[in-house]
Amino acid sequence: MSTSKNIERICILCIVLALAVTFIFMNAEGLGIAKNEISLGYEQRLFDTSVVHTIEITMEGWESFIETCTEEEYSPCDLEIDGESYKNVAIRGKGNTSLTQVAAYGNGRYSFKIEFDHYDSSKTYHGLDKLCLNNIISDTTYMKDFLTYQMMGYIGAASPLTSFVYITVNGEDWGLYLAVESIEESFLYRNYGRGYGELYKPDSISAGGGRGNGKNFEMDFSDTTDKTPSSSLEKETFSKENLSMENFEQSTSRESRSAGEAGGMGSSEVLLIYSDDEASSYSDIFDNAKTDITSADKKRLIASLKQLNEGEDIEQVVDTTRVIKYFAVHNFVCNFDSYTGSMYHNYYLYESEGVLTMLPWDYNLAFGGFGSSSSAESLVNYPIDTPASGQSDLSRPMLDWIFDSEEYTELYHSELTEFVASFFESGYFEKLMEETYGLIASYVQKDPTKFCTYEEFTTGYETLKRFCLLRAQSVKAQAEGTLASTKEGQQNSSESLISAENISISDMGGMNMGGGGFDKATGEGTLPYSVSLPNEENIPEGSDLSEQPIDENNIPDLPNTTIPEGIPDGDSPPEMPEGFDRDSFNFEGNPFGGNPSGDNPSGDNSSGDNSSGNNPFGGNPFGGSSGADNFQSEPGGNNPGGFSEEAQGSADQGNITEYALILAGCIGALAVGIWIAGKYRRWA
Repeated sequence: MSTSKNIERICILCIVLALAVTFIFMNAEGLGIAKNEISLGYEQRLFDTSVVHTIEITMEGWESFIETCTEEEYSPCDLEIDGESYKNVAIRGKGNTSLTQVAAYGNGRYSFKIEFDHYDSSKTYHGLDKLCLNNIISDTTYMKDFLTYQMMGYIGAASPLTSFVYITVNGEDWGLYLAVESIEESFLYRNYGRGYGELYKPDSISAGGGRGNGKNFEMDFSDTTDKTPSSSLEKETFSKENLSMENFEQSTSRESRSAGEAGGMGSSEVLLIYSDDEASSYSDIFDNAKTDITSADKKRLIASLKQLNEGEDIEQVVDTTRVIKYFAVHNFVCNFDSYTGSMYHNYYLYESEGVLTMLPWDYNLAFGGFGSSSSAESLVNYPIDTPASGQSDLSRPMLDWIFDSEEYTELYHSELTEFVASFFESGYFEKLMEETYGLIASYVQKDPTKFCTYEEFTTGYETLKRFCLLRAQSVKAQAEGTLASTKEGQQNSSESLISAENISISDMGGMNMGGGGFDKATGEGTLPYSVSLPNEENIPEGSDLSEQPIDENNIPDLPNTTIPEGIPDGDSPPEMPEGFDRDSFNFEGNPFGGNPSGDNPSGDNSSGDNSSGNNPFGGNPFGGSSGADNFQSEPGGNNPGGFSEEAQGSADQGNITEYALILAGCIGALAVGIWIAGKYRRWA
C-alpha cells in the first residue's frame, strides 16, 4: 500500500513539474526571460558579407521575361547559389518607380524577387523563403542600401540581412546586385521566433507598378494636389528623351525649399494617424498586410494607433527602445523617400500584442538622393530633432512621441552619441567602407549593365565616405547641444554649421541619375537600349567593359579621403561616451577582432572560435562566421547583419522553447507511464 502511495506522489510531482516547465517557457517573455533569436542557416551562407556571392539564373525565354518584367508576374527558373542548385523557383520583376525607370533606360536591369516556395511550399534556401535582388539603381556608390542596413543592425534595430551577389544569366554576365533578405516569414521567424506577430507595409502610392494589395499608379502625380494645396505637380511621362524625373519636383522655386522638401503624397493612415475605429479607414495599412490578419488583429492595431496618437503610456504600444534605434540611424542617413519624407512609405510596421515597431526598407535614395536640390551643407547638418521633410508640419505619430517627451529625446540623443562614437570615431566605419570597396570594385568594373561608369562609382564611393564623416561630426554636435538641432535653430545660427563645400550630393547618384553613362542634365551619353543578354558585341558604347580589359588583381587605388576635423584618424577614439565598454573592442591590427593575426578586417573567422570575447560582433561582424557564438548586445547593439538585440545564441538557443516543451511532454508521459504501471501492479 505504501509503495502505491509513493508511486502516486511521484506521478503527481512529475505532472506538476511538466506543467511548470510548460508554463514558464510559454510565458517566458512576460516573466522577464528574453526571447532568443533563431538561426536558420542562410545567415552564415548567402549573407556572409566577406565575399561576393554568385547566383546563376537558368531560364528559357529570358528576353521575353525581361520585356514583361513591369507586369511583376512570377515565372519559373533554376538557380545556382554559390554552387548549390535550386530547381523550379519563381522570379519576377520588383520595384515601384524603378520599374518604370529601367523600362525607360532599356537595359533590362530590373530588380528581382525570388520565391523559393512559390511552386513548392516545402522548398527554401536553408530556411529562407524569399529573396530580393536589388539592381542598385540611383546609387553610384553601390553602397547606400548596404551601408544603411549595416548601421541598422549595428545599432540594434531589427534589419534585413544583405550581401553583394554577382549574377549571371544562362552563362552570361548580368551584373552586380545587392541580395536583401525579404521581410516576410523567414525574417519574422528569425527575429521574433515561431509566435511572431503581424506585419504590414503601409503605402498609399505604388508608383509605376505596385505589388501585393497596394494600389497601382502610373507615373502621374497631378492628382495629389488636393492633399497638398501648396504643391503643383505637373504630369510628366517617361521616355528615352525625357528621363529627368521632373514629375517628382514641385513647381515652386527649388532654392526656396529646405533639404528634401517636397509635397506630401501619402495618406493619413500611412502616417499612422488615428481617425476612427472603422477598419475601412485604414485600407492603406490593412490592404498591405504581409501576414494573414483577422478582424481581431485590425481592432488591436487600431487601438494601438489611437493610444499612440493620444501620446499616453507610449511604452504600452511602442517598442520604444527599438524605434528610437531605428530613427537614430534613419535620421542620420537623410532618406526622404520614407516615413519622414514626402511619400510617407518605405517602412514595415510590425505589431505583436499591441506593441508597434518600425522596420527599415529601401535606402537607395538615402544621403539626399530623393530629388533633393539642397546644398551638401544643409544635408550634412540636417537637423536631428526636426527630421521630417516635405509637409513637416504634418503629424507623424510614430516619430512625434520622441520629441514630445524630454526623457525620450534624451534617450534619442544618447543613442546617436553612442552610435557616432562606436561606429565612426572608433575607425569601424572607415574600415567597413575600405573593405567593401576592395571587395566589389572589380565586379563593378566588369558589370555590363551598371547604371553608372566605373569612374562615377569611385567618385561616388569617395563622396559617400566624406559625407558620412562630416554628418557624424554634425550629428554628434547636435546631440551634445553644441550645434542647433532644429530647422529654426539652424536658420538662426547658420554660421556655426559644419562646412561641406567640397561635396556634391549628385556624385552619389539620385533620382536624376542616368544609366550607362547617360547624363540627363545635358542629354549627352549613351543609353543601353538592348534588353538582350549583355556580351562583347552588344555592350553599349561608353561601357567600361568594352573599353578596357578587366584585371581583378589590379584594382585602382582607393580615392584619397580627407577626414574632417573632430573625427580621429585611427582605430581607437580618444574618448567614448559614458557606459561604453572600451575593453570589449580589439583595435590591435583588426578593429573587428575574431582573428588574432589582424589580417582579416572583414572579421571572417571560418573556425567560428570566438571564446576570447575580443570581437563584440561574434566572429564576423557581417554574419560570416560559422561559429555558434555570434551575438553581443553591446556596444553597438549586436551583429551588423541585422540580428535583434535580444539575441543571445544560435540555433540551439533559438529553439530552447521547443526543446523545453518536448522535455515537459516527456516528463508528463513518464509520469503517466509510472502511474499506469503502479495501477497495473495493484490490479495484478
